Amino acid sequence: MRQQAAPRAFWPYLLIAPTVVGAVFLLAHPLLRNLLISFQHYGMGELIRGGAGFAGLENYRAILGDPEFWEVTRRTVWWTLLNVVLIMVLGTLVALMMQRLGRRMRMLVMSGLVLAWASPVIATTTVFQWLFSSRLGVVNWVLVRLGFESFEGYSWLAHGGAAFTILVLLVVWQSVPFVAITLHAALTTVPAELFESARIDGAGGWRIFRSITLPVLRPVFGLVLCLEVIWVFRCFAQIWAVTKGGPGGATTTLPVYAYQVAQSLHRYDLGAAAATLTVLILIAALILYFRQMFRQEAEL
Repeated sequence: MRQQAAPRAFWPYLLIAPTVVGAVFLLAHPLLRNLLISFQHYGMGELIRGGAGFAGLENYRAILGDPEFWEVTRRTVWWTLLNVVLIMVLGTLVALMMQRLGRRMRMLVMSGLVLAWASPVIATTTVFQWLFSSRLGVVNWVLVRLGFESFEGYSWLAHGGAAFTILVLLVVWQSVPFVAITLHAALTTVPAELFESARIDGAGGWRIFRSITLPVLRPVFGLVLCLEVIWVFRCFAQIWAVTKGGPGGATTTLPVYAYQVAQSLHRYDLGAAAATLTVLILIAALILYFRQMFRQEAEL
């Protein structure tokens, strides 16, 4: 019996082995390769002929000594905070709204959210570029028809603040469906008796959310918040497709900065060091958040 039970005990590990191997190959190997390059002299010559030499911490000193790196870091933190706050607030409001809708209307809203969420990133980005086009864009056309004549032929992507705003709208549009659907699914697990009892006791909507919804769904909120921080912080495709970090670096974040250093200067070692520092900053921020979250749970 023990001999028969032993092979069965290995079945779960055999079943998940392909997923683990794939994850190691797709995630761990590039990360380790990037870390190795960040400690080497690795330019165009080394890429072609090989033979990269050891550079120690020279690449990290160069990146940390670059004033542009710290400016981009501050912009990335502001970019992440703004987007995550908007995404979480709007996603929560949409989830609470769906809880009050009828079945048919809820399914209609859910279908729209799923379609927006499932749309390819580049396809959605292209739509936003067309909407804010200076000559044929719908946004300028509507604003002019409303009486804002100054927006006739206005080039949104030529102004740093306007370009930054467009990218925020784009990222929020792409992220809210995931948050709304996830939180709505979590809300369906909360017993309806809790809400009914609170309403009978005279509690309003804000008090119900603060005293019942938020405490019960705190783990889900924490998970979704972490995922959104990671997704927004490492956001690259939208920024590069729309502005390439411009105009004048107004939309350059750390992932874009690392790519620019690697590709424009052909200094793949400096780009790898910038990418590694980006990952370390993100990990440090998440560790601080997790510590705070665990501390709050321990106090409850």
